Amino acid sequence: MTASQGDLASLSRFIFRAPSWYSSLAFALAVAALAGIAAFDSRFVLEDAWEGIFYIGIPTVVASAVTPYVDRMLGGNLTPNRASLLALVCELLLVGALVAASVLAVVVTGLGQDFVFDTLLAALAGIFALRLLVAMAISHRSPLRASIPASIQTVTAALLLFVYTGAARYLEGGSLTESFLSPATRASEAPTELQLLAVVPSDFLLLGGMCVLYATAVTLFVAVIDRPWKQSMGISVLDFLRGFIGHIAEGTRELETFFERIGDEAVVPVTVLSFRTDEGEKARFVLPMIHPGPMGEIGGGNLPERVSRQAEGLAFPPHATAGHDFNLVTSREVDTLLDATDRAMERLEYHDCATESVRTTEGEATLLAQAFGDDAFMTATYAPGFADDVEYAVGLSAQAEARQGGLEDIMLADAHNCNNGLDGDDLGHVVPGSKRSFDMIEGARASGDRLADATRYPVKLGTAWDRTRWEPLDGIGPLGVRVAVTEVNGQVTAYVLVDGNNMEPGLRDSIVETLEMHVDFAEVMTTDTHIVNTVEASNQVGERMDGDELRLLAVELLEEAREDLEPVEAGMATERAEVTVFGNDRTESLAAHANAMVQMGGALAATFILAVTLISAVLFFVT
Repeated sequence: MTASQGDLASLSRFIFRAPSWYSSLAFALAVAALAGIAAFDSRFVLEDAWEGIFYIGIPTVVASAVTPYVDRMLGGNLTPNRASLLALVCELLLVGALVAASVLAVVVTGLGQDFVFDTLLAALAGIFALRLLVAMAISHRSPLRASIPASIQTVTAALLLFVYTGAARYLEGGSLTESFLSPATRASEAPTELQLLAVVPSDFLLLGGMCVLYATAVTLFVAVIDRPWKQSMGISVLDFLRGFIGHIAEGTRELETFFERIGDEAVVPVTVLSFRTDEGEKARFVLPMIHPGPMGEIGGGNLPERVSRQAEGLAFPPHATAGHDFNLVTSREVDTLLDATDRAMERLEYHDCATESVRTTEGEATLLAQAFGDDAFMTATYAPGFADDVEYAVGLSAQAEARQGGLEDIMLADAHNCNNGLDGDDLGHVVPGSKRSFDMIEGARASGDRLADATRYPVKLGTAWDRTRWEPLDGIGPLGVRVAVTEVNGQVTAYVLVDGNNMEPGLRDSIVETLEMHVDFAEVMTTDTHIVNTVEASNQVGERMDGDELRLLAVELLEEAREDLEPVEAGMATERAEVTVFGNDRTESLAAHANAMVQMGGALAATFILAVTLISAVLFFVT
């Protein structure tokens, strides 16, 4: 993961799930009543609360109930939960503006309730602009079409304001025509306690003018930030926002639709190492050369669990040598990889012998390797150095070098077990041409040479696993911790697989040091599952949970696995699968555009907001 990809991943801090519509509405009505008490200055407290509910709460309820139906009639996809959340957010912005205006009206002499009312009009226009932006992002690119569902909350508030204030003046003794159509100013005609309520038709014309002004600003804002996306990637930023909002708010697959449009076809090897006894499959290592991302269950983020459900024996899906450019664009692509796994299983030729394990160190790379028949399993780490993903091309080159000594299929796993999260400019990506890439390639060749000439002996295998009490928020996925132990000619090797995304510095070394007090060799790997990244961009193993507890659990599972040792046969085969992935440089390009949009978009939005605020102030002054 590069620095810009890390910045993109950090956007996951915004991920949440939209609350149910009834929860949003209940909270909205309570806030509206409290806001009425704080902002309005009527004769009674209950009247203030009622005005808050009437002016603020009821428009929120109407917008929550009506917006999704109107939006869908126009071909949009705004759901009730999203509509209610949007209406609540707009209400909170409205409340904040009214409360701030009320405080200023008290502190600054001469502003009075007229200033609060003017703020109410500006805030109603402002929430229309926000709703327009969201409607354009989620449902409609056309500003005119999006303005229909976007205007519901503002129009409802304006209608209630018109009806309620006219009725209030009529009850005070005015004629019906004068009550609703009088052009008199608020301050001179209305009683003191009803000055806020004495609204005249010109106020609604002013509100309509500000809505047009704000809508124009939103349209220009979207056009400016959208231009770089269309020019360089041929896509709209609204497509990205639509998918991102759908995923964070309700867990939809809309983001996958966006990724499909930018994806490239790729051919990836899928390697299977299966162990069986007379009773059937005991364990299965599965390694498709893709990256299990980008986040949550989007794309291949849930690949390890899907692999586990397919296997008859205990599944071990370690991380492959592939980076974010090899993220699957949709979860449907996982089925293609699983089909390739089935084809590989049909081609397996089992052998009842294996070599002792060998550990090879070249530069920063350390490889633990073991041959089963004429095939080999290797896992590479850069610990105690920090490293993240190994590029696809580096892994393929390392496998080719490992076969030079005479081995056939090679399963090369990236242990992915030591990194410092998203800190620093260089996040540890192992790219072609780097010194680290040659360290791995040369280490694989040396390991392959040693294994090709090594003596084969009968092999035993034992397994154990624990779902653990930890959850994805703690950095541990549903596969928990799994241990496979091999015994060859009296030598015992332990492979520990943690269902997580990389590990905190030093934790891998601590676990390996402890395990090797009981066995000859040990290595700790992670699956790189991105289920753990739905809330935090990093969330490495050991970041939120106790690393010492994990180390002790690994020792317990090691003992269970040793007790489970029994003679097995092993077989390895590789099949190729054609899948759609992000594609070369697409991840970097997407990350760069998204980060630029966040950084420049904020400044641009602030400029637009300042401009329309100044224009609004001028309009209030001249009218």
